[in-house]
Amino acid sequence: MVVKRNKLEIIKDILNLINKNHNLIKYTPLLRQSNISSSRFKEYYIELLKKDFVKEVHQKREKFVSLTEKGFKFLEKYEVIVNFIEEFEL
Repeated sequence: MVVKRNKLEIIKDILNLINKNHNLIKYTPLLRQSNISSSRFKEYYIELLKKDFVKEVHQKREKFVSLTEKGFKFLEKYEVIVNFIEEFEL
């Protein structure tokens, strides 16, 4: 049985990928590792930029993606919510 990820899970997974790569990852590896189609990834990426969860960082003529403070806060709050749901067996 294949379980589809919901929007929040996909956002959490994208932000976690950035975080686990020392908060600096190139766009293409992020796209590949996110495990969604490139068109869907682009939609999520644009939304994350607009909502200030991620930012683009330019280093040595290369573009990287990094979490903002808001992105880190999302991951923290997401973890709290998941733990709450598990604790109360919801």
